Amino acid sequence: MIVLVVGSGGREHAIIKKVSESKRAEKIYCVPGNAGIAELAECENIPVMDFERIASYAVSKNADLVIVGPDDPLVGGLVDVLEERGLRAFGPKRAAAVLEGSKAFSKELMKKYNIPTASYESFDDPAKALEYVEKLSEFPVVLKADGLALGKGVLICNDLREAEDGIREIMIDKKFGNAGNKLVIEEFMTGREVSVLSFVDGKTVKPMTSAQDHKRALDGDKGLNTGGMGTFSPSPFYTKEIDEYCRKNIFKPTVDAMAKEGREFKGIIFFGLMLTKDGPKVLEYNARFGDPEAQVVLPRMNNDILDVIDACIDGKLDEIELDFEDNACVCVVLASKGYPVSYEKGYEIKGLDSFKDRKGYYCFHAGTALKDGKLVTNGGRVLGITAIGDDLKKARANAYEATEWVNFDNKYCRSDIGKAIDEIGTEA
Repeated sequence: MIVLVVGSGGREHAIIKKVSESKRAEKIYCVPGNAGIAELAECENIPVMDFERIASYAVSKNADLVIVGPDDPLVGGLVDVLEERGLRAFGPKRAAAVLEGSKAFSKELMKKYNIPTASYESFDDPAKALEYVEKLSEFPVVLKADGLALGKGVLICNDLREAEDGIREIMIDKKFGNAGNKLVIEEFMTGREVSVLSFVDGKTVKPMTSAQDHKRALDGDKGLNTGGMGTFSPSPFYTKEIDEYCRKNIFKPTVDAMAKEGREFKGIIFFGLMLTKDGPKVLEYNARFGDPEAQVVLPRMNNDILDVIDACIDGKLDEIELDFEDNACVCVVLASKGYPVSYEKGYEIKGLDSFKDRKGYYCFHAGTALKDGKLVTNGGRVLGITAIGDDLKKARANAYEATEWVNFDNKYCRSDIGKAIDEIGTEA
């Protein structure tokens, strides 16, 4: 198979690494790619939102399959454009990708089909939103920009003043652009967060192994929300009983609900869950592999990813049994100091040779580029340093050891990725 992957981050690097392990992958292309991806795939600098150029490029390369990684092109309808050109594409079409593209849509869907989630109200008028929070008797409260905001459009407000400031920031000052035209105000849920990525073929859903992301920029879950500073898999808090509950009450009902709404979903549904005292509830849906969740889930998967993708596209996912290694994986993101606000680019990266021929260690590129023959930083999240271990503690130790192999100016990472596993003692 000739495979084209759309995207340029750590998620796409992890997908391409998995595709490269398939005996069926004859040639891999990527648009626009990055310096690490370029070692496995031929890259062409086409922006992810230039749908016509991507489709023409795929046709010119005789691509048998196009895998769309990021949220923006999925929500914008890239899969629709590819299919109109006669191409075989993996990812939800525009009508289904709204599951991630509009938080108000997803909340309304959950309410209509009794899928467990936090109580909420939606607003497209900032005055009415301000009026609503003034009457609240309980804080914190969660504000969510309706549209896509690079994983950053969620504010947790601890009192009325923070809520009022947040509403103005999102809806009036348009901090997240048009994503803030509509706002969801949601009850604040407490508990463990768990991510479950799932393959979906329109009717069947096959969950992968669980993971847990760390969104905040600083140690102790402090600082601003980011695209993700690290993650681990599996989550020891996601038990067999919780899995059975989620399959019955959340995963299958979501896929069935989308089909009933005339929005058949084929691709990846990322279920962001909160394990509350009242049981698991949906925090959010994403319509694609998570980043950095893909970096810890895919290295543990034994299946040929192209077989699974084919089954999703052809509606034959019920014939596939997903198989994951009985081990653990941890990813620590090396970022540019100052991310997610302001940071400098162009610093030379050294030490990546240490990863060559080291089984169980991965260096997924997120924000890198080649400049004058040198590998340099080219983004806020630069690298995802990932390691396998027999258990979570060993995987974490391996990942942090590997972060020391890499050096660049203004390098920053959290020191507590996966720290929650210490709380459950030797089970992890």
